[in-house]
Amino acid sequence: MAAIETVRQEPPRPSLFNDPAVRGAVYQIFVGLLVVLFFVWIAQNAAVNLAAQNKTTGFDFLWKTSGFAISFSLFPFDRTSFYWEAFLVGLTNTLLVAVIGIILATALGFTIGIARLSSNWIVARLATVYIETIRNIPLLLQLFFWYFAVLKAMPAVRDSLTLPFDMFINQRGLFVPKPLPDEQFFWVYIALALGIVASLIVRAWAKRRLEASGQRFPIFLVSVAIIVGVTGATWIVSGANVAFDPPVLNRFNFRGGVELPPEFVALAFGLTIYTAAFIAETVRGGILAVSHGQTEAAQSLGLREGDRLRLVIIPQAMRVIVPPLTSQYLNLTKNSSLGAAIGYPELVNVFAGTTLNQTGRAIEVIGLTMAVYLVFSLITSAIMNWYNARVALVER
Repeated sequence: MAAIETVRQEPPRPSLFNDPAVRGAVYQIFVGLLVVLFFVWIAQNAAVNLAAQNKTTGFDFLWKTSGFAISFSLFPFDRTSFYWEAFLVGLTNTLLVAVIGIILATALGFTIGIARLSSNWIVARLATVYIETIRNIPLLLQLFFWYFAVLKAMPAVRDSLTLPFDMFINQRGLFVPKPLPDEQFFWVYIALALGIVASLIVRAWAKRRLEASGQRFPIFLVSVAIIVGVTGATWIVSGANVAFDPPVLNRFNFRGGVELPPEFVALAFGLTIYTAAFIAETVRGGILAVSHGQTEAAQSLGLREGDRLRLVIIPQAMRVIVPPLTSQYLNLTKNSSLGAAIGYPELVNVFAGTTLNQTGRAIEVIGLTMAVYLVFSLITSAIMNWYNARVALVER
């Protein structure tokens, strides 16, 4: 019986233009060329317009004397300082209010978000009213309210309101004690850093132990004990000392302490209150995304309500919470530019405002300002993406 040979015929090859891979590459190259030509046209148009107005370009203006003062700065700045120092002041002021706002908004947002799911009717309704009220009022109006209607309505310096821990508040801002650590306090900082590193090592070991044996380890208590113990022992051994210089009222103003201007207080408070409302909704949605069976399983193990939330619900909800939480952090950082409306010397006010008006270098100033916000956003996104990868569920 003769073997029947089957001849496999290759399918007809499509024409080069109908090949999806080739066609996709052609489209991408074409769009890329259009984008490059667009930016080349913009650059040439800007060069022609600047030449017609007899204007020069470059960043040499950064090393010229600014000629203006800044009301609030983390380091000395006066009229004889350079424009690059003004840029640095705006940068640090923006970073300061953004970091403080992110920390406070996260703590407040998680608290309000959990409170909205509370079984206590009053607590849940109060959290709902806070969220629905704050997030539906424009942030700029809220900043105006805190600055003009609250802080500027405070009493004069002589009638300052006294707060706990030798703090005072009046029309000129918030006055707090100034810490004055001595030279030996440097070793306390080193010990604190070593304690944090040691606690992270213990945390990693405890996690591996839990995965291998199922036995839990009191990570939080041990970590706190390590940090406090190492830092406290170093503090005692080194003989370090920190004193506090409290603000003292003189005839017309306070002497000593640290003065936080009302612009800074209003911006930090407004950003915290506003962003916390959105973070609270993110937290609520993340908790509701966790299957109710997880709560029932935790209840069957005899865990208390606080332990169920801390050990079971929140860790699983974080994979849902982190992505929108990243967006809220980015929004808070960029919304700090609204501080220019109430006179806070952040980057837009100091650099994209005063510096631009005095130098006329619009392209360079705006370009640097955009680059700063881009770098802030990329760094924040990178950190949150790294954390999101750590809390993501991994199938075994």
